[in-house]
Amino acid sequence: MGEPRTIRSKSEDPIMPPSKVKEFTESFQKMNERAVEDMTLNFFYRPHTITLLLCTVIAAMYFAFTRNDLNTEDNIWSGIVCVIIFFCVISVLAFPNGPFTRPHPAIWRMIFGLSVLYLMFLVFLMFQNYQAIMGIFYWFDPELEDFKINMDKEYGVNCSIVTVQKIYEHIDCFALAHYLGWMFKGILIRHTGILWCISVMWEITEIQFAHLLPNFVECWWDAIILDILLCNGFGIWCGIKLCKVLEMREYKWVGLRDISSTSGKLKRAALQFTPESWTAVRWMDPKCTYMRFLSVCQLVIFWQVTELNTFFLKHIFEMPPSHPIVIVRLILIGLFTAPSVRQYYIYSTDTTCKRMGTQCWVYCAVMFAEAILCIKNGKELFSQTQATKVIWWLLIQAVLSIIFVSGCMFYHKHFQKSDNDAELTPRKHKSS
Repeated sequence: MGEPRTIRSKSEDPIMPPSKVKEFTESFQKMNERAVEDMTLNFFYRPHTITLLLCTVIAAMYFAFTRNDLNTEDNIWSGIVCVIIFFCVISVLAFPNGPFTRPHPAIWRMIFGLSVLYLMFLVFLMFQNYQAIMGIFYWFDPELEDFKINMDKEYGVNCSIVTVQKIYEHIDCFALAHYLGWMFKGILIRHTGILWCISVMWEITEIQFAHLLPNFVECWWDAIILDILLCNGFGIWCGIKLCKVLEMREYKWVGLRDISSTSGKLKRAALQFTPESWTAVRWMDPKCTYMRFLSVCQLVIFWQVTELNTFFLKHIFEMPPSHPIVIVRLILIGLFTAPSVRQYYIYSTDTTCKRMGTQCWVYCAVMFAEAILCIKNGKELFSQTQATKVIWWLLIQAVLSIIFVSGCMFYHKHFQKSDNDAELTPRKHKSS
């Protein structure tokens, strides 16, 4: 396992005063290199670089010399898997911890490594034509060659007929995934106003791009009742409630050596997969600068682009929503988003933080690379769009984000009690 790293800086800095150096170092550690404060088992947090090198080399030699290499396709698959594993090992040794340390910093280093690997894959695809890209996907799954999106299928028909049965028929596994996705967003963003802003603006996005993506065509009751109120609203409510529970919880961790009972040790091992601490966020500040205001508006717009990438990618490259490639991408994006939102929050709200975190930077690059990939390979699809609709969408997104964020700031200034304002530092209290 890689050791927890610390940032060292000279107190005699010819450019920056020592106090500023300390502030900058602390903000950098909170965002990029958060150290493990309380180690439950020292063995898992000590450097084992030589042991790790020997294990990886021995494992590579074993599989290289013992496996059957007569099948070319199997050889390519094994090579790809081995490259990913080695890159994850290098990530554990070389990449930063990020803002999280649970269940172990090594896991978040590997997630950062996977985000870099995914970005490199997207950059590679950007220089291929559409046929070559589809050939790669067909190689991964030959059954994709037989799948074609049904452009003649009608969505949003007979909207005037509203019955309980008709609404119930629309509640399926995708509705559950929709709810869980919004609950996850609630846990990440932790601000009801911003979440509702993203929710409402996404329904507007669907309306503006419905002429390109047929499944964006929905009945009014589907959009308002099922999407905004049921899936989005209930998911946001559950996510915020869970955040409130975690905010009220007290955090003080006891090492396994200090626990005598077996059940206590097992409980402590399971709690290792829960947050070490919980930060109550404060996105809005009545006296915040215009840069902080614009950064929150930018977060809302970027979230729309990320969601659009999901639908355009599976439509342009013709994949069913339940395909493993689509599911794996969604899982990876979710893992990349968690530390990225935390780093973006620190960058937006902490005045001592002067640069964006590395995971957030890579995630932004992934978002733009996916958008470029969609535009480049969806020329025929985007040729059907009307420029005025895209311009109107951009204007509506910009105006609504400013209105929503301004409303949130007005609420925080005039209605929210000052004693409920959360601080940036996490809670550190006693708990088991």
